[in-house]
Amino acid sequence: MLQSYDYPTFEYIQSEEQKNGTVTRHKVVVIGGGPVGLTAALDLAVQGIPVVLLDDNNTVSVGSRAVCYAKRPLEIWDRLGCAGRMVDKGVLWQIGKVYRDEELAYQFDLLPEEHHKTPAFINLQQYYLEQYLVDRCQEFPDLIDLRWKTKVTDLKNKDGYVELTAETPDGCYDLEADWVVACDGASSDTRTKLGLDFEGQFFQDRFLIADVVMKADFPAERWFWFDPPFHRGQSVLLHMQPENVWRIDFQLGWDCDPEEEKKLENVIPRLKAMLGEGTEFELEWVSVYQFACRRMDNFRAGRIFFAGDSAHQVSPFGARGANTGVQDVDNLAWKLKLVIEGNASDSLLDSYCDERIFAADDNLKNSTRSTDFISPKSKVSTAFRDATLDLAKTYEFARPLVNSGRLSTPTPYVNSGLNTPDVDVFSGSMAPGTNCADAPILENGAEGWLLNKLGGRFVVLVFGNQADNQHFIEQEFSCDIIRIGKDIEDPKGILTKRYDAKPGTTYLIRPDQYIAARWREFDPSAINDALLRATCQR
Repeated sequence: MLQSYDYPTFEYIQSEEQKNGTVTRHKVVVIGGGPVGLTAALDLAVQGIPVVLLDDNNTVSVGSRAVCYAKRPLEIWDRLGCAGRMVDKGVLWQIGKVYRDEELAYQFDLLPEEHHKTPAFINLQQYYLEQYLVDRCQEFPDLIDLRWKTKVTDLKNKDGYVELTAETPDGCYDLEADWVVACDGASSDTRTKLGLDFEGQFFQDRFLIADVVMKADFPAERWFWFDPPFHRGQSVLLHMQPENVWRIDFQLGWDCDPEEEKKLENVIPRLKAMLGEGTEFELEWVSVYQFACRRMDNFRAGRIFFAGDSAHQVSPFGARGANTGVQDVDNLAWKLKLVIEGNASDSLLDSYCDERIFAADDNLKNSTRSTDFISPKSKVSTAFRDATLDLAKTYEFARPLVNSGRLSTPTPYVNSGLNTPDVDVFSGSMAPGTNCADAPILENGAEGWLLNKLGGRFVVLVFGNQADNQHFIEQEFSCDIIRIGKDIEDPKGILTKRYDAKPGTTYLIRPDQYIAARWREFDPSAINDALLRATCQR
């Protein structure tokens, strides 16, 4: 097969503690060097927390894998200083089209409004994404210790720390950690070693993934076919990737033989039927997957936390896997920082489970519904699916019912105990528990973006100059104040509109850029109470 990407080999370096035969206690150990684990290490380092990352491999993922990355993870990676390369390399898209047979049944726009820094989605092979994350991690040599070819063979919760054993080419050694974040995937060895449940629903259908190198006239859009003429009775998904690589997913059905389906003599005819006999192409990667929708009961086991596929697994429809995992560690990192530095109690870490289990259940619900629509299990379900597709061609009411994969969006933490409920009347979507919407700003005459200004700390965002006692707020709450109209400007009024703001409107924003509270007037006492609530101190 053709290889359009040169896979790097990361150097294995024996750790000092293994050389010296000593046992070292680390602040945080991250297990797994995929997108979620690398993001966890990077987020902690950006906040000044040293971290050791252990991965049993020494290169990036093979194949495109998690190819679609959504707006919210891109905003997180932008805060961490590495989204620029991803967006520059990736294929930007926001239009999706759904076909039944050869007819267009429905199309959608994922970013119908303007004035956002990051795009709705990019398509980027996972190996590029991991490479960019590794490169960024290597810019923190004093805070991130990347240990390749290092497999965790045992770990145990102890009184106040975690004891780990790791295997390397030089043998085994022991190390300790105050906290561990397990990001080692759906087949998590960490979860297995601890004997923790991972329950849910396995789906019988299998899908063939093919990365195809070709020059084609397809636009940079997401195309999904139900019952196309080139693959009758099944579905097909097409995505454009960088370097003229196209990701094509073929539904195979439950009774296929995965090993037979991966053979070139079976893959090539499928592709020719779709692309046409005269289309020149080469295969880069082929795989067959069977998926599940399941999660752990609790994402925390003592001082060990689970994030990404190790904690929850969804079907690939809707790009909810890696995108959700990145949001897991975005939620966890700032809480770990506060607890490690003694600025919050251990109970704040329990809110990670509360909020991210709520998000996981939302993703599982949407993923299961997508799977049931794409692969109906009864004649009645099939009739409903087909009728919906027929109606969607003409009637707008039917289009939201078309479900070729509800694409990943952040889940608002509407019931989080960290939120301060509204006491004033607001309109719009920027309620407590919601991630902040971006907007263009001016700072000292220079154009910028709100989310970049917020950074990764607690911020009091005030519309107007009502925050006269800024020093008191900063001293009392260890958070910054940003005043719209004084510290930054809202040149187009977009920020004011998106936040339904009037003079005096105030927002308390968490380090993960979620809204903790909002008021119509600047009130230091109310802000203090909300900050204590957002850090589980009240």
